[in-house]
Amino acid sequence: MNDDVLDFRAPQTFGVVPLDLVSREGGLAVMQAMLEGRLPGATIARTLNFWLSKVEEGTVAFTGAPNGEHLNPLGTVHGGWAATIMDSALACAVMTTLAPGEGYTTVEFKVNLTRPILPDTGEFVCEGRVVHRGRTTATSEAYLRDGAGKLLAHGTETCAIFPIDKLMR
Repeated sequence: MNDDVLDFRAPQTFGVVPLDLVSREGGLAVMQAMLEGRLPGATIARTLNFWLSKVEEGTVAFTGAPNGEHLNPLGTVHGGWAATIMDSALACAVMTTLAPGEGYTTVEFKVNLTRPILPDTGEFVCEGRVVHRGRTTATSEAYLRDGAGKLLAHGTETCAIFPIDKLMR
């Protein structure tokens, strides 16, 4: 595991964060509350066995451990597992830059898988960071590595930024 990624696993709950809270607090405060276990993480993280492990402005990391439930027919971890943890790191890095009243969504993302991911080989870390934050768009990059630091995947993402009231349910 990277030395700069905290080996931190708060008690996890899963669910949906109230948008009015995000609107009041901004993205960084909400992401820090998720890391500390005061707010729920995304339900997909429970399904795919990954968790938030680092939060700073413009940077997040997720740690995950795929298992036998995440395999493709050839017995390696399905690319969708890597794509999902990558999308989470890419988008949540952007979320840490949101001011109160701002929302965001992924517009597009690209993932390059560099080697097969094998099940039951331990934990993997995916770190995402913001490359550019503008008024209406942001871009980010992420790297998925195994416990020895080998690159398994890398990718980029573009997010749209807009008033959060467009997402209010």
